[in-house]
Amino acid sequence: MPMKFNELGLMPSLLKAVNEKGYTDPSPIQEKAIPLILRRKDVLASAQTGTGKTAGFTLPLLQILSKQSNSNHRKIKALILTPTRELAAQIYDNVVEYSKYLEIRSTVIFGGVNQKPQVSKIRNGIDILIATPGRLLDLENQRLLSLRNVEILVLDEADRMLDMGFQRDINKIMNLLPSKRQNLLFSATFSKEIKRLAKGILNDPALVETSPQNTTVEAIVQYVYNVDKNKKRIKLTGELPSPIEPPSGCTFNPRCQHAQKSCKTSEPVMETYGKSQAACLALDEGRI
Repeated sequence: MPMKFNELGLMPSLLKAVNEKGYTDPSPIQEKAIPLILRRKDVLASAQTGTGKTAGFTLPLLQILSKQSNSNHRKIKALILTPTRELAAQIYDNVVEYSKYLEIRSTVIFGGVNQKPQVSKIRNGIDILIATPGRLLDLENQRLLSLRNVEILVLDEADRMLDMGFQRDINKIMNLLPSKRQNLLFSATFSKEIKRLAKGILNDPALVETSPQNTTVEAIVQYVYNVDKNKKRIKLTGELPSPIEPPSGCTFNPRCQHAQKSCKTSEPVMETYGKSQAACLALDEGRI
């Protein structure tokens, strides 16, 4: 018989937030990982995108931190490392939603955007920092943050981090952290590289597997679009839109040479144009 969230040892304030999101039954990764993390075990988990892994480490992490006394000047107690800004923003949204009834402060940092708002939030004091490796090291090199008080480290989608060449950055970050801490490593696969990484970071970890190795989550729909090699490319300039505060209207309007007023107020809908599909008001209005 499947377990319920209220059987995993989570506090009422977290269960209330979970219930408001419409969840009653934990996914397999949540059912296995949450009790282990609450017992302060290091965890090596095989979990793919779409399995509920984010809540699997976010919920127990929030509970552990909420039981600690918060001083007026908060220091970073938990660090969540992710390979991409999109994933970082997604995790931050989850942390905010699940901590709505807790006295927990968090923020997210990633490259491609102005660092000043990110630094301002860190200076105001936070408990949880979600970060991409590059921006984290950049701010640490500028002495704008300290990782000396981190008690919980989460490496999410660690396999992607290695694929994207972040091994050296990860090693640098490990040297900035206290040696005594809880470590949680989540990866879609248990490759040799991941096992080697885990061996250097985790202490007597509990192993959690919820699906066969090297398989694709069935819930994810994948598409491949073939692009004509000879077709002229449009080069987008300017900063990438923030995934946390995207522009109104078309997300790409600040960077598009064809953008007009309507692009800043109306969100385009995906349409078919011959053999291709696009979501573009300029195409709809015949401007290109």
